[in-house]
Amino acid sequence: MAALFGVAGNPDDFYESGGRSSLEMPKYAAGLGIEAYEYQCGKGVKISADSAKTLGERAREYNITLSIHAPYFISLSSVEEEKRLNSVNYIMQSLNAAKNMGAKRIVVHSGSCGKITRREALNLAKNTLSLALAAADEAGLGDISICPETMGKVNQLGNVSEVMELCKLDERLIPTIDFGHVNAQTRGSLKTKEDFEAIFDEIANSLGSWRAANFHAHYSRIEYTNAGEKKHHTFAETEYEPEFEPIAQIIAERGLSPTIICESHGTQGTDAAAMKEIYIKALSNNA
Repeated sequence: MAALFGVAGNPDDFYESGGRSSLEMPKYAAGLGIEAYEYQCGKGVKISADSAKTLGERAREYNITLSIHAPYFISLSSVEEEKRLNSVNYIMQSLNAAKNMGAKRIVVHSGSCGKITRREALNLAKNTLSLALAAADEAGLGDISICPETMGKVNQLGNVSEVMELCKLDERLIPTIDFGHVNAQTRGSLKTKEDFEAIFDEIANSLGSWRAANFHAHYSRIEYTNAGEKKHHTFAETEYEPEFEPIAQIIAERGLSPTIICESHGTQGTDAAAMKEIYIKALSNNA
């Protein structure tokens, strides 16, 4: 098994070259030589069952692995019970869409800490996630993995250790490691290869070898302030971090097979292809 590289949403050049619908994205991704597409439901799950099934058919035709980014307004850690229960409903909507298109993973934000402690927020998030897992099992959707994501702002719940804690609830929970978010939330901690290796080691030590090998990931260069994440940038804007080469080297050296979704600002398709080339070079150097 090898790493899969994919694109988040629809890049600018997709539309500039005449693309109109997300249903055309599997063909676009295959044309770039990448293998995955993360359908964006950040503003709500609006795709119809028929469209989701068509997307799934086209993804299978072009051998593209699908995932879904669940709505941004999910807050597992809200102090308001209604918001937490609504978040369970949004997760269920995302799982249903995933089922229709044949996607096996949905990426979920965990929320913020607000005026409570990080431990209190984490406990609320664990409870909400447990409710979501129970609802998924009851609906026959338990075979689709919920993937809690590391977050980019300092006051958000979801550093690496917190995501590990969430994923310990159930073996089906797969972490989404957003390397740009980790770097932004820690205000530039990912410099050396050893800095990145510490993340890979923490996944393995917390969740075991399978999830360490098959985790979900996002990558982009992200500008940050003292509050954390500010803006996503392109692969070419090298004044922003983190670098991708250490990630590729570690994946190649350890023989891992994560799904890595590029979230560059507007250039995520060509940037994902460039990331794959770096990974292939790392594989050959490690052979």
